[in-house]
This record gives sequence, C-alpha cells and structure tokens, in this order.
Amino acid sequence: MAPYKDMYSSNRPDGNNWRSRLYDVIFKADTPIGKYFDLLLIVSILLSVLVVMLDSVRSFQIGNEELLHNIEWFFTILFTGEYFLRLICVKSKIRYATSLFGIVDLVAIIPTYLSLFLPGSQFLLVIRILRVLRIFRILKLVKYMNEAELLIRALKASRRKITVFLFTVLALVVILGSLMYLIEGEENGFTSIPYSIFWAIVTLTTVGYGDLVPKTTLGISLASFVMILGFGMIAVPTGIVTVEMSLASIDARDRARPKIICNNCGNQNNDADATFCKHCGRKL
Repeated sequence: MAPYKDMYSSNRPDGNNWRSRLYDVIFKADTPIGKYFDLLLIVSILLSVLVVMLDSVRSFQIGNEELLHNIEWFFTILFTGEYFLRLICVKSKIRYATSLFGIVDLVAIIPTYLSLFLPGSQFLLVIRILRVLRIFRILKLVKYMNEAELLIRALKASRRKITVFLFTVLALVVILGSLMYLIEGEENGFTSIPYSIFWAIVTLTTVGYGDLVPKTTLGISLASFVMILGFGMIAVPTGIVTVEMSLASIDARDRARPKIICNNCGNQNNDADATFCKHCGRKL
C-alpha cells in the first residue's frame, strides 16, 4: 500500500515540528499511521466513485436523491480537508498546487462546489457534466501505485516512437480510405473520403462495426488486406512500450542495488560484489 514515489521529498518542511510530522503521515507510508491514512483515502476514493456511478442509475436514483446528495457532500468535505492538509504541511504550496497530483486533488473537489452556483434548470446539462467529472477522482489512486512510476517512465521514453507510429497509421488510413472511396464509390455506401477513412480506421483496428461493407471484388480484397494489416499494427505500440518497461525495470533494479565508491577515480556505479572498478580497473 506504499504510495507512488515520494515526489515531494524536497518539499518537506525543515525540522521536526508538527508540519513535518503531518507531512510524513500524508505523503509517506513507511509508518503505521501513514499506511492507515493511505488506506482510508483509497477506500474513500473508491466509494465516492461508486456513488457517482449509482447517481447515474435512474432506478436507484429515484427515492435516494437526498442520500446520494449527502454522501457526495461527505466525500467532498473529506477530500477538501485532505487537500488543505497537504497544502499546510508542504514547504512550497505553489509547487504542490501546480503539480500533477495537486491538480488532480483540486479537480476532485471543484465540481461539487461549482454545482452550488448553477442551480437553474437551464444549467442541468452543465450540472450533469460536473457530476461526471467527479469520476476523475479515480486518478487520485495513481499516487498509491508503485508500478505507476515504471509505467510513466516507459511511456515517456517511448512517446517519440509512438508518435511516429501514430502519424504513420494516420497517413495509412487516409490512403486506404481514399482508395476504397475510388473503388466502391457512393453507390456502395462510401459517400465521401472522410467517411471512407472512418471505415479504414474501424477495419484497421479490427473493431468492425459492419455498418459499411465493400461490395466489389477489388474492394473486398483491399478490405481483407486492411484486416490482416490491422493485426500487425496493433502489436507495434505494445512492443514499443513493453521494451521500454523492461529497460526501465532493469534501470530501477540497477539503481536500487548497493554501490561501492572507488577511492581512486571516485566512480560510484560499482556493484556491491565487484572486485575491480568499472571505470579505472583499480581494485576496490
């Protein structure tokens, strides 16, 4: 139940006052009370998301409006208190408030308060959007997952490769959609190039809605090629991220392994069981 990597260790208040002790409880989980605090928040997040889901079920909502309203306000006040406690105990409040998880914590409580200022019937759609936005509280769970750091590092490392891959796919579906438009034409349902591109995307991703089907022999042949191509295309981003995750995992294990400092050259990356320095070759 350890939290996502302590991103704010340098934001801890100096000394051993009540703010620093509060910081250790909220941002760390290496103490019993810190673990209980994290457990309470995780359960609260899951229950609050469940309430939002139940609020969208019409059969459950009828007769339980007041109960759901009260429970929602309970969680909103709870998360508001958590947010202000985090602001109080950190050394740089702006740094926390503008961080990823600081923004997520704020977004988790804003919709309920905004609904107070939009009570009119003309704003019912906006209120519904605000209610749905509360579902993003589930993002608060990311900070409690140790593996999230590994996944984020892998995604960052592979973002350029995936971007190139997506641009390649985009160019491919434009070409395939345009070809299908020329082959089938409006008489077979391919009324425009954008609509044909939509068909290419649906077919290449192996979704297959079936609302648009080629009729000619050449069109069927092209569609078969696109379907087979789709299986190979799906594996590409998966392989890219998998490789980066493996590299990130190896790097994390390497950084966690105890090191020996060479007295000759000062190299700090020698393994704990090494006999000679990796850099200068001097005996350790």
